[in-house]
Amino acid sequence: MLMYADVIIAGFGGQGVVLAGTLLAQAAMEHGLHVTFMPVYGPEMRGGTANCTVVISDEEIGSPIIQSPVGLIALNRPSLEKFQPRLADGGVLVLNSSLMDAELADVSRVKASAVPCNEIAEQVGNARMVNMVALGAYAKASGALPLSRLQQALSHVIPGHYSHMIPKNAEALQAGYDAA
Repeated sequence: MLMYADVIIAGFGGQGVVLAGTLLAQAAMEHGLHVTFMPVYGPEMRGGTANCTVVISDEEIGSPIIQSPVGLIALNRPSLEKFQPRLADGGVLVLNSSLMDAELADVSRVKASAVPCNEIAEQVGNARMVNMVALGAYAKASGALPLSRLQQALSHVIPGHYSHMIPKNAEALQAGYDAA
């Protein structure tokens, strides 16, 4: 059976979009899958918009560019408005309901999980872990990778001087998974 998943992760610069994509790509590689990862962000970085595309497959990947993704993690409303129209029918949408109304999800054509990522990240103990909460929710909603793979890969993407944050990141992933 062919395994294939692609996702666009999008939000404001500073929300950890690129880190979430890097973690997903690393976990997939450690799982023995083929991966492409392509970050896109403007010169404004924090406060501007950022997105990344991750493609995961058990076969070689022809191109990292996807026109109609099967997955979308939208951390803010501008990202939802930009990428939801491109989301494939029947695709998986994780929407940060802390920053936008869940009713904005086009549930007539996509499988949507509205997760209050900001509030959950604050409950975990660090408001900056919105990305991990959303990625955990995506893991459950999509079934692309087991949550344990994402948690195991944290030590390979979190810089050494932040290694003390790995347990909290793992907790945020779990909290998002549980909320989806």
